[in-house]
Amino acid sequence: MSWWQLTLECTPAEIEATEDILLELGALSLTLGDAHDEPIYEPPPGETPFWSTTTLTGLFEQTRNIEDLYDDLVRRLPAHQIASIRKQQLENQHWERAFLDQFQPIAFGNSLWICPSWHQPPDPTACNIILDPGIAFGTGTHPTTALCLQFLAQHPPLGQSVLDFGCGSGILAIAAFKLGASSVRCTDIDPQALLATEENARRNAIDPADLHITLPEAMQTEAVDYLLANILSGPLVELEPQLAALTKPGGQLVLSGILPQQAESVVQAYARDFDLDAVTEEDGWCRISGKRKHS
Repeated sequence: MSWWQLTLECTPAEIEATEDILLELGALSLTLGDAHDEPIYEPPPGETPFWSTTTLTGLFEQTRNIEDLYDDLVRRLPAHQIASIRKQQLENQHWERAFLDQFQPIAFGNSLWICPSWHQPPDPTACNIILDPGIAFGTGTHPTTALCLQFLAQHPPLGQSVLDFGCGSGILAIAAFKLGASSVRCTDIDPQALLATEENARRNAIDPADLHITLPEAMQTEAVDYLLANILSGPLVELEPQLAALTKPGGQLVLSGILPQQAESVVQAYARDFDLDAVTEEDGWCRISGKRKHS
């Protein structure tokens, strides 16, 4: 069996009404996408941002006459949306298998791997973290997370206390724990992220209690040897006094979630309290690392 796939463009104000029309005309599924390579970065909890121009794709059974479907859309949609319609015929395939095959084990250094649960770890003797794609931020595929994992693999926190500030899925905390940290703490402003961290800890045979997972207001304030914060540049700049106080003198700091044009402002905010390394950039994102000054 095959399907018709129709894709058209919408402004944010047009999305809901256009979705309703496509569903009324028999769409089996709807997918939103970015029309003009306009990235949306991690939004605050509770917000659902849209691109300035969004693609809306509807999947229809091929038994539906495509000319009749197009005529129905012409009668119900404005001319600028009609002009944007693209048609494609999709052949049958195993959709679940196609989705799973997108996600393969990823290596960070020589000894750290992120593996989906349906894959055997390529190196059973390595530090293997089992993590499936989910809704919490951080699966290892995004450059901001990858930059932190690369640093952890190169500088494992053996015997050190670690804080994952803005833990998302918990991937960095789990990596730190498996790489030999003496203690790990996790915090995030999003309760959903804390639940994801607990679930991923259990998936990796870690008692969630060992990761001390809390909201920021309930977090212990004792300084740690190794602080990781993969959030956004604005909060990083605002939180500098708090993150500095949470890092022991001589302790390691790793920051990510920073665009190249934002790196200088973050460097300026942290240079007072930290001896910083050169900024590391990968795929349009930056990592800033350094050691807490002793005075």
